[in-house]
Parts: sequence; structure tokens; C-alpha cells
Amino acid sequence: QPQLVESGGGLVQPGGSLRLSCTASGVQLDFYNIAWFRQAPGKEREGVICMSSMDDSVYYLDSVKGRFTISRDNTKRTVYLQMNSLEPEDTAVYYCAASRQVLRRCQLYSADEYGTWGQGTQVTVVS
Repeated sequence: QPQLVESGGGLVQPGGSLRLSCTASGVQLDFYNIAWFRQAPGKEREGVICMSSMDDSVYYLDSVKGRFTISRDNTKRTVYLQMNSLEPEDTAVYYCAASRQVLRRCQLYSADEYGTWGQGTQVTVVS
């Protein structure tokens, strides 16, 4: 059974940076669309950023464009979420998710496509 484990969350001041990691076991990430979702207290889960396996195309939540980037190291079975210029509104539990898919680009509007999820890591942005 494939598993994803996130790490790298923490407490940071506004304007600061964090890099989250998502390491996979039991799967080869080359054939998976990877996404990062987040859920803040009292809010719906939302897709933040994703990367497609077919062509490495990336899609963003509008509010994180220019601040967040995603990358993957298939040899390490790890996906990274680099978050810069963090804002209090970015405070949430962040989850990585994977969908075995080589023919369709990733998307952020539905979490249902993603069958494998990590346990989440807390990111708190506060002065």
C-alpha cells in the first residue's frame, strides 16, 4: 500500500519561508500527479498547487501564485512545496496527495481524484 509522509511544517512569522517535503513509499512518483491541499480551522479543504506526471505542468491556487512552488525528486521519491512570503492566511494543515495518472494533467478543484494522502503537517504563520 503506497504511503505519503509530510514533514517540514512549523511556526513562522509573516513574510517568512518554509519548505514542506512529502516522501513516498510503495510508489514510484514518476507516474503520479501530485498535489498539495490545505485545510484551515473551520474552512473547507482547498487545493493549493499540483504538478502533472505527463509534462510537469503546474497549477496554482490564485492566492499562492508567485509565492509557492512545487518540485519533485523522483530518485528520492520526494515532492517539495516551497512557500515564500507566507501570510497569516496560509495557516493550515497541509496535505500532500497522489493520483496515479499519466494521461491527464493534475487539477485542484476536486480532492476525490487523489487516492493516496499523507497525514498532514501544520503550518502556522503568526507575528
